[in-house]
Amino acid sequence: MAGIICPYCLQPLPAPPGQECPHCGRDLRNRNPEGALPLGTLLDGRYTVGEYLFSDGDGLCYQGVENAQRSFVRIKEFFPVTLCNGRGRDGGLLPIPGREVLFKTSLMDFKDLYEDLKAITPGEGLSTILDVWEENNTVYAVEESYKGMTLTHYLSLRPRPMAPTEACEMLRPVMAGVAAMHKAGLIHRGICPDNILLPLDGDARLTGYGTLALRTHGSELKSQLYGGYAAPEQYSAAEFSGTYTDVYALAAVIYRMVTNQKPVPARQRRNRDSMEAAHSLESGVPAYFSRVLACALRLDSAKRMQTVQELSSALDDPGVASAMFDRGDNQISTAKLMGIWLVVIFVLAALLLWALLAGGGGSAAPQPAGTAAPAVGGSAAPAPDAGLVPDLVGKNYRQDIEGSDLYTAYRITLVEEYSADVPEGCVIRQDPAAFSAWQQDQTLELVLSLGPPKVEMPVVLGLHETDATKKLDEAGIPYELVYEDVGNANQPFDGDFIGQVVTCSVKAGTEIDPTKTTVVLAIAGQ
Repeated sequence: MAGIICPYCLQPLPAPPGQECPHCGRDLRNRNPEGALPLGTLLDGRYTVGEYLFSDGDGLCYQGVENAQRSFVRIKEFFPVTLCNGRGRDGGLLPIPGREVLFKTSLMDFKDLYEDLKAITPGEGLSTILDVWEENNTVYAVEESYKGMTLTHYLSLRPRPMAPTEACEMLRPVMAGVAAMHKAGLIHRGICPDNILLPLDGDARLTGYGTLALRTHGSELKSQLYGGYAAPEQYSAAEFSGTYTDVYALAAVIYRMVTNQKPVPARQRRNRDSMEAAHSLESGVPAYFSRVLACALRLDSAKRMQTVQELSSALDDPGVASAMFDRGDNQISTAKLMGIWLVVIFVLAALLLWALLAGGGGSAAPQPAGTAAPAVGGSAAPAPDAGLVPDLVGKNYRQDIEGSDLYTAYRITLVEEYSADVPEGCVIRQDPAAFSAWQQDQTLELVLSLGPPKVEMPVVLGLHETDATKKLDEAGIPYELVYEDVGNANQPFDGDFIGQVVTCSVKAGTEIDPTKTTVVLAIAGQ
């Protein structure tokens, strides 16, 4: 273990190091979780692994030390929980049998991303990538470490929203950094207050880099999306992301900064768009500024602002924003709307005149009182104020209600909640109740089922039976234990692995219904 550095005071440690640093007295015993690299591990002969910080769908992150410079860094290790079967005795990662090819392609995507980032950093507004290399059958990326706080923490300390000019000035370096990424053909896809750093000695910087698979729901990795900031196209593997995806996220961050409210998640907005304009929430936000944010937060990516430069220039200058809207860019201008309304009024007036002339000719026989006129071209739903509230409980909203001519006259709002009894997408209850009298200007609220509540399968491979079952108990996941002889255990864990989980019937990161799934753990026995 010669050549390692104390991950706390940056002083050289003896070989082998003791349980305490002889310089600062800090405890050097490993407290990193099972499966992570032990504290004090030497990587590439240059870096000392410190404390485990966090994990996401494609890797583990550690505090670390660059030994030659004696400086703190962050080390990201490619470790996809959905493709990895743990770590061997030599520290190398073990892909899940049958998923070796996908593991390798995902690993190369990870490596390519960080090598591309290393090529454009250090740069304005971007956290610097210092090094990328392969070791232990995986890839490591080293990122510069900064003293400061995240934008999330900063906003939590403020009692009032930020002024629009202040917010734009703070994010100007980040916008420049995102524009530099786009110029290099990279999309961030994870812009949010958690991933914006405010260093003590410099301007705001963007971190939280991730591959396309990490930032796309339904991909081969356990996805990591930030609700309220992730664009709608990120919730489907069939939709494409682009520069407009980062534009959405940047606008969402600014919306949070100037209103003190987190944006409504895009997935929820697609069912019922209830996100209020920034100007409505905070009177200090200029109307043009609010309008620009609304344009950049459009659910339809084709109608959204496409570049960071467009967003930045429109937010900074009301004249640029006005000219953009008057040209019809991304949003119909007021002049165009007036023109459309004039055409509609002219057509309605012509139809009314034709109806009066036809009626005067006596060609249409009067109908008895109380008899509804037949609908032209087929049957139509009666006007809501002329009847009773329909019974929609149990119906599938997408298949039976949305777009149906029977319900187009009703103003419907949607609320979602989990239900173990009602199938996903079906109506649990409604307000007002079925068959009650319908009142004018009334809203019909439907509560849709999200299906049974899902829980995420935690990482249990390599854990001792006690720790693994505790995790499952806390998550409310039922389990069954089976015991295997050591000779049959197919997972080589470090040290004595008697009592450890060697196989698990459900992959880590999988969302499961605890009412229908029982997890089977194989425990290494004598």
